[in-house]
Amino acid sequence: MMHVGLVIYGDLGNTSGGFLYDREIVEYLRERGDDVEVISLPWRTYRHHLRDNLSPDVYRQLRGPYDVLLQDELCHPSLLLPNRRLDQDYPTVSIVHSAKAAETRSSSWNWLFQEIERQYLRTVDGIVYNSRATAETVGRLVDAPGIIVPPGRGHCLPSVTADEIAARAYETPIRIVFVGNLIPRKGVDILVDGLARLPTREWRLTVIGSLESDRRYVAWLRQLIEQFGLEEAVTLTGRLPDPELADHLRRHHLLAMPSTYEAFGIVYLEGMGFGLPALATTAGGADEIVSDGENGFLVPPNDPRAIAERLEPVLDDRDRLREMSLAARETYEMHHSWTETGSRIRDFLQRLAGQKGDQP
Repeated sequence: MMHVGLVIYGDLGNTSGGFLYDREIVEYLRERGDDVEVISLPWRTYRHHLRDNLSPDVYRQLRGPYDVLLQDELCHPSLLLPNRRLDQDYPTVSIVHSAKAAETRSSSWNWLFQEIERQYLRTVDGIVYNSRATAETVGRLVDAPGIIVPPGRGHCLPSVTADEIAARAYETPIRIVFVGNLIPRKGVDILVDGLARLPTREWRLTVIGSLESDRRYVAWLRQLIEQFGLEEAVTLTGRLPDPELADHLRRHHLLAMPSTYEAFGIVYLEGMGFGLPALATTAGGADEIVSDGENGFLVPPNDPRAIAERLEPVLDDRDRLREMSLAARETYEMHHSWTETGSRIRDFLQRLAGQKGDQP
């Protein structure tokens, strides 16, 4: 049995893919008899997180004792100096869902964030990556022992059959769903712009996600919908409980989230469980789950014209939509489970803990 610490920002119940990954790891470790202590730091601005480096309270929480200290890499601005101060005989492992260095911003700011991230990653003994794309990004910053473990699929198949998926493909109009936080990086505005280039009678878009994450962006998005005259075609639902979300996924045809960068995109995999081909972008690790033209579409980021060009043929060719929908479901069924994800991570942690314990 291991005593494991896990450092996160805020509440482990947060709905993002990274927090789902963390929750699944915690659940797996606890099921195997490990004692997992969640260390929650306040979620604030990046600048305020940097101030955490001077907090004695943060340092005290990291001291353990633990057999392994896990840290969600999202917390890196708070942990740079506390990690350096730790004088412990247990390994520190960072879980990297999406390196901040991969995000698009001005070159001067990007250099600063990269350097902070680099210095933090030099303080850890091992890294868990959620995708090859994430490992490649971090590999340009540091050279550290690591393991690539993509997210797993759900523990059971979603409640829709292959026959229902096949029959659904011929229903009109085509129903497209977006699931995620409504923030600029997720590309909802680009999706709306792309769909506006197609006949409105042929499609409907449902946007599911918190309307509070970036109120200014949501207000601009509503204005864009009105500008294109799409009030009847686009619905913003806000966040939905899991049963309602599952009901929407069961009834839609395609899942679209053309992010400017997605390290993996758990939502693509979740949608495929319901037989939803995924529209994603070529930036990041989406191509590790989405095969262009087979179980979804890959388009360049920030390119509404490409979205329209890729979706237009499917509006008329429902046989192709049927084939892609069934291929999406097959991708989900063939993907490894969360149990396999947890097992690989636990083995990695045990190896590191043993190596650290053997050091004089």
